[in-house]
Order: sequence, then C-alpha cells, then structure tokens
Amino acid sequence: MVQFYIQPDSDIPASNQLFNQIRFAIASRQFPPGHRLPSTRQLAMQTGLHRNTISKVYRQLEDHGLVEAQAGSGIYVKALGHEGPSRASSPILQYYPQANQIIQQSLDNLLSQGCSLNEARELFLAEIDWRLRCSARVLVTAPTQDIGIGQLMAQELEVALKIPVQLVPIEKLAETIEQVPSGTVVTSRYFIGEAEAVAGPRSVRVIPVDIYDFAKEIALVQQLPKGTYLGIVSLSSGLLRATEVIIHSLRGDDVLVMTAQLPDDYKINAIVRGAKVVICDQASVKSVKDAILANREEIIRPPQLVCCENYIGSKSINLLKRELGLN
Repeated sequence: MVQFYIQPDSDIPASNQLFNQIRFAIASRQFPPGHRLPSTRQLAMQTGLHRNTISKVYRQLEDHGLVEAQAGSGIYVKALGHEGPSRASSPILQYYPQANQIIQQSLDNLLSQGCSLNEARELFLAEIDWRLRCSARVLVTAPTQDIGIGQLMAQELEVALKIPVQLVPIEKLAETIEQVPSGTVVTSRYFIGEAEAVAGPRSVRVIPVDIYDFAKEIALVQQLPKGTYLGIVSLSSGLLRATEVIIHSLRGDDVLVMTAQLPDDYKINAIVRGAKVVICDQASVKSVKDAILANREEIIRPPQLVCCENYIGSKSINLLKRELGLN
C-alpha cells in the first residue's frame, strides 16, 4: 500500500502535499487505471488530515481528469487514452489465444446492429490503417512553461522506439495537428487532460505514459542523515517543483534541499560545492559532472552523484511499443 506523508508544520498546505503525492502515485502507475483510491476515512487515519480536506483533494484530482467518482463505490483512477490491451493487426492465434474470441464478439456486435460483413471488414481495415498512419508520426507534448519535461520524454522515446519523435508545446498542438492530422500524441499523465482536450475533437489519439516510480531515489532520501544537504538538478522545472514537495513531505526540514534547472550553471556550481548528495536526470548528468570537475579545487569531498535511469517507466514504454506496432 502506498504511504503518504504530511508535514503539518510546513509552509506548503497539507492539501497541496497530499495532492502532489497522489498525482505522483497515479503518474508513476503505483495507482494504475481502475485502481480504487483509499476512502477518506482510511486516508485520514494514515495522514492525520480531516476527511473534508481529503475530499477536497479528491475533487481536485477529479477536476484534473485523473480520477472519477463511482456512486456508492468510491474514487477510481481513470483509464485515459488507449490504455487497454493492444489490438494486433494480424493476430496469430497460437500466441494470442483470446484474439479469435475478441474478434468474434466485436463482429457479432456489429452484425447485431445491422452492419453487413463487407461493411464490418471495411471498418476493421479502416481502423487498422488509421493506427498504422498514427504510428508513423509520434508527437510528444508538454506545456511551454515546462517544456523541459517534454524534452526528457522525447529524448527517451527516440532511443527506446528508434523512430523520430517531434516535440510540440501543448499550446501549439492544435496548429500542428491541423497541418498533418494523422499521428499519435504522447504525454505524461500530468498533462493528459490538456492534451486530450486539443487532440480528442480532432480524432487524433492520445496515449499517456507512466513515469518511473523513483523508488530507489525515494529510499535514498529517506535514509539520509538529518541535516544532509541534498541537491536536485533537472531539465524540467515542473519535476523540480514536484520533487521538492515530495521530499519535504517525507523529511520536512531534516534535509536541506537546493534545486537547479539546466542550464543554470551558477546554481549547479553552488550545489556541487556544498551538497553531500546530488540527484539528477539523464539530461543533466554531464553538466553536473562538468561542474564537479570545474570546482574540484574548492570541493573537499565530491558529492555522491545519483543519476535517475529514466523518466518514463519501462513497462509504459513496452506498452507504447505494442500500441504503435513496434514490437
């Protein structure tokens, strides 16, 4: 069970702390689509917050399109985009024993509505052709104010998918889609609502990717001695803000945190001169290493450098490959 930590004496409102932690759990797939969130009573017992505060956080999550309330049942993580099992274009029953049944049921449903076999064939082929066209063009999108997170996703996906990936700010997504309507939009679950609002009406599919859960890094932060100076360096301003809130929720003022966004060399230099541990993303690791080397005469003991392996979870990348027909 995911544990949430609230610092009651923090300057950050408790509701903001909880909101960011739950959103992180959803984005990293610790709470996968269809997962039932803890009841307000359970979460109140765990965090010490009033149930009204927790209800407010759940309403915020619902407003962001991340969860949905089911009357008499609870709050559930929404399935966004095409998150169901991938529909193979030419299934081999030996490897996909349920494929035949799925196809038959789909065909039966169409026939029961009065569709002819030829019309059903045309519909199936049109869907397959559309997906193939979408797979030929992948757009990664993120808000302009945090385009760094888009750059992280685009860099990782180009390496993992081995196809060209185009980075487009959400604010320019509509214009880009109008020029070339076919394609697949990929974004973090943090921005899925905004991306679907633009792409959905234009019949362009949007696929959310789940972020890496940072379990190793979180475990490291929890074990740091009190008073440790911790540096965080990233290409993304949004990732830095979320990280600060989560670390503060875990450790309060026990750990001194300083962050720097590429390419702020001044802050990065300050971090490597004073921090005991520096955590960074793949895009920042070279700059941090260069800063350590440039400041070696002023550093008594170089900081421990921890580079996060990726931003997107490996399972999510594999699902995306299947969805794009790249397996």
